[in-house]
Amino acid sequence: MSKIAIVTDSNSGITQSEAKQYGIYVMPMPFYINDEKFLEDIDLTQDQFYEKLTDGAKILTSAPVVTDFTDLWDRLLKDYDEIIHIPMSSGLSSTCSTAMMLAQDYEGKVFVVDNQRISVTMRQSVMDAMMLAEAGKSAKEIHDILMENKMDSSIYIMLDTLYYLKKGGRITPAAAALGTLLKLKPVLQIQGEKLDAFAKARTVKQAKSIMIKQIIDDCRDRFGSEKGENIHISMAYTHDLEAAEAFRKEVQEVFPDHEIVMNPLSLSVSCHIGPGALAVTATKAIPLSS
Repeated sequence: MSKIAIVTDSNSGITQSEAKQYGIYVMPMPFYINDEKFLEDIDLTQDQFYEKLTDGAKILTSAPVVTDFTDLWDRLLKDYDEIIHIPMSSGLSSTCSTAMMLAQDYEGKVFVVDNQRISVTMRQSVMDAMMLAEAGKSAKEIHDILMENKMDSSIYIMLDTLYYLKKGGRITPAAAALGTLLKLKPVLQIQGEKLDAFAKARTVKQAKSIMIKQIIDDCRDRFGSEKGENIHISMAYTHDLEAAEAFRKEVQEVFPDHEIVMNPLSLSVSCHIGPGALAVTATKAIPLSS
């Protein structure tokens, strides 16, 4: 049986300390804040990031450079036979395409999974890869199973403010001003590659109801179980843990038999949507018999 290294990046929400606990490897995503480079969870904490964000710092996301991949892979292949690398969605970053291009030079030893996920759904892919590796699957088998199931996941995100979408040029200043005037709480979705608009709510309460209803609908209509059997229900948030815990209680009431994992949202997404966001996700479980 091959010895397989599992690699992801910090967009999964898996911290460096958790990576050591799990026996996996997490590449820190780089950020430029007022032209100074920082690495997520290395020299940039969640609290530091939001302090700089809300102070109006110029924050630019970036992708790892070529040597970040090759140096890590070369080091791991001294101790492992194969590598499964799970980066963030190719629709949200060039990280995945860079990894896929570089993997071509590794003669079938590095398998890059473009399963178009982010945050807690990406984290679930890592957990699935660990499960499959422990069950004796080869790196190619793990890659193929994750790719086969890549669309079996939904994310819905409520924004507390439109300011950061406007700042990043993702909506017009006029649309942001109108939304702010009407006190809208937009709900966004990730279904596959892109972050798209889903609904507009007038209140946080309404936005939460919209997201919960859609998760129920997805469980029933897309994943075959309204009650969520064999479906992972997870949550994410930006900076406001108290609000996130309150929302988790509401989601838990709908899915009482689930252990709901909740983590801070990836900083690569957070910088575009700002603090106060709440997200809920559903991901179809991968059977071990796959």
